[in-house]
Amino acid sequence: MSSIRISFGGEVLDGREGQSIAGILLAHGQRTWRTAAGAERGIFCGIGICQDCVVTVNGTEGVRACQRTACEGDVVEREARP
Repeated sequence: MSSIRISFGGEVLDGREGQSIAGILLAHGQRTWRTAAGAERGIFCGIGICQDCVVTVNGTEGVRACQRTACEGDVVEREARP
């Protein structure tokens, strides 16, 4: 398996090819990456049903981090929802 790099909050994070964005974030100690109704959210169900893990990837909002395979150079940003 080869390694890849993504960025999150201006920080470069290393991962492995085939790993989900959520997997890389969790491996680097990120437990929350979205705000909803004033509360921090991260991964909850891990199978794409709850939508607690949504992030913006390369400018596309609402991407489920648990379902999206990370790609070299992905730019991942936090989301805030009312």
